This record gives sequence, structure tokens and C-alpha cells, in this order.
Amino acid sequence: MLLYWPVDIQPACLGLYCGKTLLFKNGSTEIYGECGVCPRGQRTNAQKYCQPCTESPELYDWLYLGFMAMLPLVLHWFFIEWYSGKKSSSALFQHITALFECSMAAIITLLVSDPVGVLYIRSCRVLMLSDWYTMLYNPSPDYVTTVHCTHEAVYPLYTIVFIYYAFCLVLMMLLRPLLVKKIACGLGKSDRFKSIYAALYFFPILTVLQAVGGGLLYYAFPYIILVLSLVTLAVYMSASEIENCYDLLVRKKRLIVLFSHWLLHAYGIISISRVDKLEQDLPLLALVPTPALFYLFTAKFTEPSRILSEGANGH
Repeated sequence: MLLYWPVDIQPACLGLYCGKTLLFKNGSTEIYGECGVCPRGQRTNAQKYCQPCTESPELYDWLYLGFMAMLPLVLHWFFIEWYSGKKSSSALFQHITALFECSMAAIITLLVSDPVGVLYIRSCRVLMLSDWYTMLYNPSPDYVTTVHCTHEAVYPLYTIVFIYYAFCLVLMMLLRPLLVKKIACGLGKSDRFKSIYAALYFFPILTVLQAVGGGLLYYAFPYIILVLSLVTLAVYMSASEIENCYDLLVRKKRLIVLFSHWLLHAYGIISISRVDKLEQDLPLLALVPTPALFYLFTAKFTEPSRILSEGANGH
């Protein structure tokens, strides 16, 4: 005697990021739709069903968002310092305003993200680099018709950065021009707003960078932080002709720059180690002062002041 069991035969869900959306649920009964794109805030699981993103971001995810949030702030500070001049008393106020703008933009971005009204976000786990570029994995079953399954598989790590940049730009345009007009009296009329004009250039660049290279930045940002912080610290110390500890301590600004770079060193080290094993990873932070100490110990052999003077004289 042969027994036949009913089998629910459904077409296979092709594509790496195509899934079936839940249409109806009543107790243990679940009805799913056809294979296609998952709604925002969901991604496919191993069974090709769209599942809501309910997990909390990992430490590495928060560090990545912190890195993307720091980029406009660091660029603001750089161009403010670049265009303010040494005699301008407005630089400090503009630095504080830029910090306030970026901090408020970050808080507002978290408040408007899901769940709305709390400083918390829910996310989907990043599994591989292709999660950032789902538009490259739309299947073509018959090599003619393309099934579009592009969605944010890394929700909300991709779009939340764009929202943050938008709020940064809006707050800057609302606050900075009034501040600069009031206190930047030491600058010429053509120089007062140059730091704002610079932001109007680097915000589109940062937006394109996130749109195209967001996935690459997610995996590479710890090493980018370490390399850039080391290079900029060496350039700053050589340009300031710092050759010993006395030269470093003679001005408060130099100490602020040094401690800022140390914070970046620590940020990069924590991002690389991810602090998976606390007792093993925390001692790595002892390496933070090493680049500065190495520079001070070896500066007498290279004499950066002599190199700078020869470069200024054209030798």
C-alpha cells in the first residue's frame, strides 16, 4: 500500500537577496507572497523568507557609525582652522558650534530612526560584503527579465548615514552663518564664510563616498583611522618643529592635538580588536602613546626644523 503525502510545491526563490514576504499570519498558519524584494527593515533568512530586523547593533557597528559621524566634524574643524587664521578669536566658537551641530544631528538621527523617539536602533546583522551592494545581485532567471530584489540588507547602517549628513547640513546652514557674521570680525568679508563653503563641497563628497564605498569603509575604517592619525600626527609635529617634550608642552594647542590623535589611535585599536576578549585586548591600548614617543626619540636624528628651512629656501 502506497501512501502519498501532500507537498506544497512553490517555485524556487532565486537570487541571493530575494525573499517571500509574510502576507497573513493566524496562530501557526503563515501565508507568504511571491518571491521578490523584502520591505524596508527586513532581510531574507536562510529559508528565503523576509524577516524583520530586530537585533541590536554590535559594538563594531556603533564604531562604524561613529567613524562616519566623525568625518564631517573633523573636516569642519580642519577648514575652520585653515580659514580662521592665527589671530582670529572666532575659531574656538566655530569649533564648538561645529561640535554642537554634529552632536545634535546624531541625536536627531537616532530619534527619527526606528524605533522612533528613543536613542536606540534595531538593525540587521552584516554577514558579508555583498550585503552592502544588493543591487548587484538581482537575478535573471531567463536571462531576459530581471527580478529586482534590491533592498537594504544592512538596515539601517547604509541609509542612516545619509540622514545624519542631511541633518548636519541643515543645522550648519541655520546656525553657522549667524555665528560667523557676529563674531568673525577679524576676518575679511570674503574669508568669513569659506569654512561653510568648504562644507558645501565635502558633504556631497562624503555622500558619494558612503553610497559607493559604504561596504568597503565598513571593513576598512579601523585601518584608515590608524594610518591617517599616524600620518597627520607626524606631519603636524614636524611642521610645528616639535623635537622634544619641552616643545610639546610649551603650547596648550599642541597638547590638545596630541591627545586628539591618541583618542583616534585608541578608537582604531578598539575597532580592530572589537574587544572580543577584554582581558587580552585592553593591554593593546598601552600602544597608543608609542608613535609620539618614537617621534620624539628619533627627531634629533632627522632634524625636521632643518628640513623645513631647507625646503623654504628651495634647497
